[in-house]
Order: sequence, then C-alpha cells, then structure tokens
Amino acid sequence: MNRNIFITLLIAFNIAIDQISKAIVRSNMIEGARGEIDVIKDYFQLIWVENKGAFLGMGSDMNPTLKLIFLLILPTIVLGYVIYYIVKTKELDRTSLIAFCCIVGGGIANVFDRIVYGQVTDFFFIKITETIKTGIFNVADLSVTTGMIMLLFSGVFNKKKKEA
Repeated sequence: MNRNIFITLLIAFNIAIDQISKAIVRSNMIEGARGEIDVIKDYFQLIWVENKGAFLGMGSDMNPTLKLIFLLILPTIVLGYVIYYIVKTKELDRTSLIAFCCIVGGGIANVFDRIVYGQVTDFFFIKITETIKTGIFNVADLSVTTGMIMLLFSGVFNKKKKEA
C-alpha cells in the first residue's frame, strides 16, 4: 500500500472511531454521573461529561483568548507540523509511523470537537482502587496515549538496536 494512503487511512480511522463513539454517547446517555453505566462493576464505567478544557479539564477556567490559543490554534499548528513530519520523513520505522498517526488522529478528533461543539465529549472512566483511577477520557485521548507509549517503546528499541 502506498505510504501516504496508509497514513491518511490510519489518521481517518482514529478520527472516525472517536467521532462515532462520541455520537453514540451523546445520543444514548444522560450527561453526568446520573447517567453512568457500569461496564465492569465500578472498575470500568461510561460517564458522559463535556470537557471545556484540555487533559482532565485543565485550562477550562482560562479566558477565551487563552483557550483559543492553547486549546485550538497551538494544537492545530503542532498537528500540522507532525503531519508534515511523518509525510516527509520516509525513514520512520513502522511503529513510529503508526504511533504518530494515532497521535494526529486523536488530536484532530479533539480539536474538531472544540471547533464544532466548543468542548470535548469524554466518557470512559477506569478505577483500579480508590486511589488508582483515571480521569474521564475518550477514544481520541486513548489514541494519543497509545501513540505516545508506542513512540516511547520504539525509541527505546531503536536505540538498543543501534547500540548492538
């Protein structure tokens, strides 16, 4: 498969899965904790919230100008640069390429939400213990996190490979 088609399809897949999941949540759930759905007891729940900030709601109380800069303009510039980087850098290994596509797809999906809805729909919640639990997140966040973990491992393994 052509490399650029692969990149486009993978980014589009990440965006589509995120947007489809958010549409399902918006049309089938009640917003907030009253509408929580226990998927696996209280260890894995669906709780629909609208996040006006960034990761875990950070920045939700910023003034509108700063929100525009830090939650819309800056991420769009960074995503544009990453797309440019992965298209132009032909020597990226497959794991890094997939990782960057996940990051870009998730990033675009959340930026899209901010443009269209003025906020980001979140709905996954995981609680391992009372002290070990996540904030409420979405598929795009999962894509970005997965991509970052893949890049970390790719960097470690590529470094070991070069040393050997």
